[in-house]
Formats: sequence, C-alpha cells, structure tokens
Amino acid sequence: MTKPFDRFRTRASSFFGEHGPILGLLCLAAFLRLDGIAFGLPALNDPDEPLFMMLAFGMLERGSPDPQWFGHPGTVTLYCLALIMGAVAMLGIASGRFAGIEEFAQAVYLDPAIVILPARLFVAANGVACVYLTYLVGRRLWGRGAGLVAASVLAVNAVHIGWSQVIRTDVQASLFMLMCILAAIRIYRDGGVRSHVVAGLFAGLACATKWPAAIVFASPLAASLDRLRRGRGDRAGLGLLLLVPGMTVVAVAPFLLISYDVVLRDLAGEARPVHPGSTGYGFVGNLGWYLAGPLASSFGWAGLALALAGILGAALKSRPFLVAVCPAFIAFLLLISMQSLVWERWLVPLLPFLSLGLAWAAVRCARLMAAPWRWIASFTLALALAVPMLQASHGRSLERGNDTRQIASEWIRANVPPGSTILVEHAALDLMQGPWKIIFPLGSAGCVDAREALGNRISASEVEDRRRGTPVVDIAHVDPAKMQTCSADFAVLTRFDRYQAERQRFPSEFARYLSLTESGRLLWTVAPREGVAGGPEVRILALGRRAASPSRSSS
Repeated sequence: MTKPFDRFRTRASSFFGEHGPILGLLCLAAFLRLDGIAFGLPALNDPDEPLFMMLAFGMLERGSPDPQWFGHPGTVTLYCLALIMGAVAMLGIASGRFAGIEEFAQAVYLDPAIVILPARLFVAANGVACVYLTYLVGRRLWGRGAGLVAASVLAVNAVHIGWSQVIRTDVQASLFMLMCILAAIRIYRDGGVRSHVVAGLFAGLACATKWPAAIVFASPLAASLDRLRRGRGDRAGLGLLLLVPGMTVVAVAPFLLISYDVVLRDLAGEARPVHPGSTGYGFVGNLGWYLAGPLASSFGWAGLALALAGILGAALKSRPFLVAVCPAFIAFLLLISMQSLVWERWLVPLLPFLSLGLAWAAVRCARLMAAPWRWIASFTLALALAVPMLQASHGRSLERGNDTRQIASEWIRANVPPGSTILVEHAALDLMQGPWKIIFPLGSAGCVDAREALGNRISASEVEDRRRGTPVVDIAHVDPAKMQTCSADFAVLTRFDRYQAERQRFPSEFARYLSLTESGRLLWTVAPREGVAGGPEVRILALGRRAASPSRSSS
C-alpha cells in the first residue's frame, strides 16, 4: 500500500516543484483581476461596454453572424461575447429563471449585469492567460527564472489588471499577439512549416480582434527571414506565413469583405484627429505621455527604468529576443505614438514586452552576486519593485470600486425629489428603478427617455446612426436643433470639465454645455481622488425651475 502512495507523493512533489510557482502566480493574477470586477454594476461606467454587448445581442436577436460594426474591428471578441450571452440565456431558461428568449432579453435590458459580469469574467480569463503566455515566452528565451519574474510583473501590473476587467478588445488581442510571438520564437530556433502556419493564424486572429495588433506579424516575418539569411530557412513556410494571416481574417471575419462599405465608415469614425481629454501631443509628446503617465505609475520609475534597460540589454545579448520579439513590440510602440490620440488601453499589448525586459535585467543583476547571496538579492530586488506595483494596483482597485458616478447616484437617491426629470451623460442604469424620469443625450435624436429606449430594446445600429460618427454620446454632440429636448430639473454632467479644459479646441461643443447650464445652479461636485475615488469629475446641477428653489441637503 505504501508503494503506490509513495509514487503518488513523489509525482505530486515533482509536479508542484516544477509548476507550483507559476500556478501560484496565476492564482494571484486571477485574484487581482477578479477583485472588484463587478464595479459600477448595474451602471456601466465604460462607454464602450454597452456598445459591445448590444452588438453581440444584436447578432443573437437577428440570428446573423454579421456584427454590423467593424471599428476595432472587434469581430473575434464580439463572437465570443455572443457565445457567452447565448450560454447565459440557455442556462437561465434551463434553470427556469427565464420563460424564454423574450423574457431573457427584457431582463438583460433592465439589468445588464446578467451578461456583463460573465463577459468581464471572460476578459479577466484572457488577462490571466496573458500572464501565463508571458511566462512561457520568458522561459523559452532565458529560462524558468526569467519566465517567473516576467509573469509576476505582469500579474501585478495595475494597467493590465484594470483593462482585464473591462469588456474591450485590447486584452484578447494581446493574448493572440503573445501566441504569435511564441510561434515566432519557434520559427527562429527550429523553423518548420507548422510554426509558420501557427504564427500566421494568430497574427490573423489578432488583426480580426484589433486592427493595430496585426503588426505582430513583424516578429514571425523577421524570424523567418533571419533563418533564410542563415541558410536554414524554409521558403514554403515563409510563403504560408505570408498567406495564412489574410486567409484567417477572411475565415473568421468574412463580413470585413462582405460589408466593406460599413468597414470604411467605421474606420473613418475611429480615425478622428481630436478627442476631449485624449488628444495627442505629436510623436515625441505621445511617447513621453505613455512613459511618464501610465507606465511610470504602474511599474514605478525604478521598475520602468530597469525594464527599458533590460529591453536594451536583452536586444544586444539575446538574438532570439532581438529577432523574434522586438520587431512586433517596437513597431507597435511606434504605431501608437504616431496616432493623433493617446489612450492608456493602447499600452496593454506592450506590458508583456516591458515585463520581459524587467525580467531579463533582474536575472542578470542576480547573476552578478555570489552564489550564497544570489537568491537573497533576487528576492530583495523583486520585493523592492513589487511594492510600488502592488500599491498602484490596490489604489486603482479602490478607485474602480468607489467611482464618482456611483457616488453621484447615491447623492441623487438621497436628495432629488420623486417625479423629477434627471439628465445624465453616463449609462446610469443604477438610477433606472428610481422614481424619476431619466433622459440621456443621443446625438441627432436629442435627449431621449432612457427607460423608454431600454424598454424598446434600442439597438447598437440605432445608437451608431444617432451618433453620426461622433466620438462619444454626450451633451456636446447633441444636435443644436434638439437641445430643447434636454430640458430637465436636474443634470448629472460627467464630461463638462473636459470640454471646459479644451474649450478653445471644442468651442461649439462647450457652447452647448453653457446653453444648458447658464441658468442652472451647481449643487454638488464629485471629484476623483487618487487611490480613493476614480472616474471623471461629476457636476450635479439644478436646472429650470429647480434652479430657483432652495437646495436640498448635499453630502
């Protein structure tokens, strides 16, 4: 009896000795990405989350695989969301929670958390998978220790955690890019037709998820060309590498060709030169914004400096890293820095690259130490770098869970009389069940009754049509001829300060705010506080006849 048990214990000890550290890191990564993942619900703080879910729901409702929107293009993500939504519907019907699809649809529009939370969990799972793939890349380049350091850095990175909790395309595109990088490393070392096909497949999936992610193709191409230069290349593999990405895009996203006119329309809508709060500063300025802003805050200055030094050192010392990894990520950094706008989320695919650079530097520093002190030095360095990263992650988690928009909703519930009409600029679904009429700005339609729009199951195509290609739905982009539809007793404005700060660039847009608020009275302002409350600055105003009456209590 003891021999089988001893064999089991030996195998278990061997398994956990080899895989225990990465399993522990993946558990940490999952915990950090699941912590507070239900933030805001039932309100939707991110403006693109309702768009993605409405597009996915529209495909199910029409029984058609045509997303009818291709801005990111987002096709792979939208198909995944449609599958998740369909699974939730079937489980709900099977368990008796919903009588049928119609009742499920009505429930989702009343409480989108039913499908939003499972979709966020899916994105979080993609984020954890990125941590594991970063470990594999580091291990195949420089060994298990480097892989573990790289994975640990990405696991606690605040920017990566934050965007792993939001329904967008960035994290899933990053996953496909990392899979392509792993294939590029295999091409560099071993060649083979299969590696070329796999690299092309994931490059195509990355492109069908988010347009700029297609640039990951630079790495397997560079690896294949380098093998040819060394006389070890496979021309058949290179030929397939050139063909497979395009074939993959057509196979998984055929409507990019079928609905090319819609693709061109949506691309024109995405390629805007200015955006309130996110207008760029030119190539050098954008690069500086990324480095001094989200990267420095999430890595810490010391961690960022070590990561950049590690990338440079690894590029000089490790040819597989230089040839099979650097081309894609450096090209991606140059690409986003050349854009007219700056967005923190665009950095998501670059975070594994920086984590790998930091890992290389940390391992090299540890090797400089004598053997008895090597592990102590490694632990001390890792702890010194991890503390600011964990602090940043914790602070952003607190901010997400204590958003200014939900604070404003609490004030509304405590102070606004029943029967009032409230104008809101964000998806304040947490106010839908209250005793008020909620109106929402929607471009050419003016301000619409939010409860009525949800009851009629407004579609993504209707929203896009009413937006007329404008970057956001807010007061600034309401048709001037329809401004009278925005009359209300109270207003909850979440974008006023952005247009005020850039009123020289957006004079007509800011004028709409002035026309709405000139006779109003500011009741309360909720401002974000670093590490305490996140979100935009929110202004609550009394309008019309309410502006002339005494204010109720404010907290």
